[in-house]
Amino acid sequence: MAVPADKAALLAAMRDEYRRLRAVLARVPPERAFVQELDGHAKNSRMSAADLLAYLLGWQALVQKWHRLEREGLPIDFPDAGYRWNQLGLLAQKFYRDYQGIGDWTRLCAMLDDSQRQVEALVESYSDEALYGRAWYDKWTRGRMIQFNTASPCRNARGRLVAWLKTLPAA
Repeated sequence: MAVPADKAALLAAMRDEYRRLRAVLARVPPERAFVQELDGHAKNSRMSAADLLAYLLGWQALVQKWHRLEREGLPIDFPDAGYRWNQLGLLAQKFYRDYQGIGDWTRLCAMLDDSQRQVEALVESYSDEALYGRAWYDKWTRGRMIQFNTASPCRNARGRLVAWLKTLPAA
């Protein structure tokens, strides 16, 4: 995946990676979706396919939160209040907990569909200049920060799921 440099490329990357992920999610057996069989995001941890969706939902929610706080003129804690960039494994575990009460695979996938649409709408609301014309966080542009936390994690999740699905017995 080439690094997007404008709004059109960012939206294309987000949509393409999500479309490809969604095709893999459709192959996940619902009865296995909540079994912790994948390597987790924290060292020596395990997660389920549902946890992986929670991770994606968590990052997409943070992207939306950062922009809501900015619109409200409030300070943004990157990546989130109480977490530093070197604590992403702990943040991933928080995301798993945030969504652990949702025990329906179809519902979790629908929530991710809704979240994806919301983040795409967020991107649509910005100009190329606002997305890529200047640094937004540290040295990173707004568009790059969105890409880091949407298209890139979708691609990573798809790879993890494809590898896991290969280990499952044939139906």
